[in-house]
Amino acid sequence: MSADLLMPFQFPFMQNAFLIGLIVAVPTALLSCFLVLKGWALMGDAVSHAILPGVVLAWITGIPLIVGAFAAGMGCALLTGFLAENSRVKRDTVMGVVFSGMFGLGIVLYTQVNTNQHLDHILFGNMLGVGGQDLWTAGAISVAVSAVLLLKWRDFLLHAFDPAQAQASGLPVRVLHYMLLAILSLTVVATLSATGLILAVALLIAPGAIAFLTVRRFGAMLAVAVAACAASLVAGTYASFWLDSAPAPTVVLILTALFVAALARRLILTRHASAHA
Repeated sequence: MSADLLMPFQFPFMQNAFLIGLIVAVPTALLSCFLVLKGWALMGDAVSHAILPGVVLAWITGIPLIVGAFAAGMGCALLTGFLAENSRVKRDTVMGVVFSGMFGLGIVLYTQVNTNQHLDHILFGNMLGVGGQDLWTAGAISVAVSAVLLLKWRDFLLHAFDPAQAQASGLPVRVLHYMLLAILSLTVVATLSATGLILAVALLIAPGAIAFLTVRRFGAMLAVAVAACAASLVAGTYASFWLDSAPAPTVVLILTALFVAALARRLILTRHASAHA
């Protein structure tokens, strides 16, 4: 029985799937805490969708896909900020229009180009087809993003809670703003081969939401988010082997179940506190 339980770890493609999951778990979980506190959930969704035309154009021009993806993500984020600051339309409305427009552009470009690239892999990820180059790319981005977030977490935290106070304290608010957008774009690029564009938003939001419902200190929130994200990626990949399902959607289902459990726990604790009061 123990040999059967360890069977998924014996295949090289499953080993790479577990490894890519652990690699992307740290930066996505750390970033999700800031996105949840700042209210940028829709921004993560927008950037993940907007990367598609950049990927297609990168393939057409022969440049690395990561370059096109990052350029498209940053372009979407900058365009959203410009339109929100120079129009009467609210930011969430602008993000909805921009990301849906860029996603539609990516679909149109893809259908007009003869390519052997699989759209399903771009949209939904291909954890079971991850190669050495994907691991090195995701690893390099993950180390860089995690290092910046951990070194500057106090500045990002103050900027998320109160940008006016951050500016009064002498922090470069505009630099922090665009740095966070760049980190968001890079993180989505790192998850491209793991969960794809559509499901990447789950890794960028769910771990932070789970941790927010579980603990009250930000340091503990970061630790819980990383643990929940890593555990979900490993468990989802493992379960997909036996269920004969795609790993990325299975990971998302586990993250959703953890969120529901954390929400139920928080509601029960709140009711008990109200009853005692």
